[in-house]
Amino acid sequence: MAEYCFYVKTNHLSCRICSQVLRKPVTVPCGHNFCAHCIQRHWDQEQAANSTGLCSCAECGHTFSSRPQLIINTTLAEVVAEGREGRKRKLSESHVSGSSLCVTHSKPLDVYCRTDEQIICAQCTPDHIGHTIGWVSEERKRKQEELDNMQTQVTEILQKQREKCASMMKMLQQIEEEAKQIEDYCQGIIVGVIDALQRHYLTVKELIATQEEETAAQVHKSVHALQVRMEEMKKRDAELRCLAQTENNVYFLQKWLSVTPLCETDQVLFEGSEVPPLPFKLTKTAVEKLGRQLEDFCDKEFALISHTEVTPNDAAVLSHCTGEEPVTREQFLQYACELSLDPMTAHEDLVISDDDKEVKLCHPKCKNPHVSCPQRFLHRRQVLCREALQAERCYYEVEVEGDKAEIALAYKGINRKSLTKSSAFGGNAESWSLDRFTYYSVSHKDASIQLSTPPSHHRIGVYLQFKEGTLSFYEVSDTMKILYKMEAKFTEPLFPGFWLGDKCCIRICDLRL
Repeated sequence: MAEYCFYVKTNHLSCRICSQVLRKPVTVPCGHNFCAHCIQRHWDQEQAANSTGLCSCAECGHTFSSRPQLIINTTLAEVVAEGREGRKRKLSESHVSGSSLCVTHSKPLDVYCRTDEQIICAQCTPDHIGHTIGWVSEERKRKQEELDNMQTQVTEILQKQREKCASMMKMLQQIEEEAKQIEDYCQGIIVGVIDALQRHYLTVKELIATQEEETAAQVHKSVHALQVRMEEMKKRDAELRCLAQTENNVYFLQKWLSVTPLCETDQVLFEGSEVPPLPFKLTKTAVEKLGRQLEDFCDKEFALISHTEVTPNDAAVLSHCTGEEPVTREQFLQYACELSLDPMTAHEDLVISDDDKEVKLCHPKCKNPHVSCPQRFLHRRQVLCREALQAERCYYEVEVEGDKAEIALAYKGINRKSLTKSSAFGGNAESWSLDRFTYYSVSHKDASIQLSTPPSHHRIGVYLQFKEGTLSFYEVSDTMKILYKMEAKFTEPLFPGFWLGDKCCIRICDLRL
């Protein structure tokens, strides 16, 4: 019923000042209703025109001595609001049902009121006096442009969200990869520490064995000397017993003259018979102290590690700026160096490629043309590179095909003619070697340490820190897996070198790509 009254008697719900449907209706003391904004503006104009301060009703002209207090007509406001909602519901029903006729006048809905956001017919326009009105087709065109803009924005937002999602997924993958790299790297470092402790344990074990042997030998010597003294004393004891049992006084006195009295030294054990002090207590104390220090150091350092937070994106920056050990392959490649094989040093069984990047065993009938060169290795299938490494940090990679090979670094003066290990990589003080066979092992000064890691990839990375005195070997794949880290004091430039087993081929990788 309220909806019907709204359409039929709209003038009863209209403001007499703006002639539009009441908005925030208020009632003045004389009983007439106006829009709150309209009556306030009417009174502002009146008071501006005269200095009396009088106000009047815009409909009946009733005069007020002062501006009355306006009271919101809540009932009228609800009726107006309900009327508007009723219109909107009917228009919405018409839109949903697909009807293009006005439900009130049964006329085409070809007019659009922008003020009320309603679709109306031509006969509904009197109810929208003073509103912004246009044709439905024009409004559709305008709304279509808004819709197109909205669709464009939605598309852009979706694209940004997809890109952000892809970036986050990539970050997750990067986190997983770097976590695996760090895990492998830490494993290699800790395995190296364990190997070092194992070597020190063997040294201590050998020391204890030496102490045992020396101390036992000293005691054995003392026991032997004491046993000789005991035999002499037993013989003397027997003579004295025999003399004590004789009954011939003359014989007794004659024999007594030959008996030597016991001297002070006979009654005291000689110094060599003393038990030497055992040396094991000092060794035990030293090892116990070392164990406590290692445990305290590990507890302290691992406590710091457990409270360290480094984002994946910070890893490269930190390693580069603070000089920390690189972790990812991209970080190692910052220190890549160019290498080439020196055919003049190659054994006669080795053949070098035209670009001096690859070496392999040659056919027996096709020997190295530089066999008479004094720089070549005479008895071992080894070859050196031309370039000497002595920069602060150097990194290179090689591809190894075959069952057995050695990747080494050596001083220029390494023996090249001997049949002994003085010319073998890792068999002397002038070279350091990673041996690749059923398992990896590292060698230096003819001492070899077998690692627990079997070969699983063909590419080997070598990282040299010349000034710091460290040489690290890595197995390169999607991650950098450390095999072993050697420590030494390098006194001369180092030349990369290789030894080749049967059916082996080694190629220096080009890291410039």
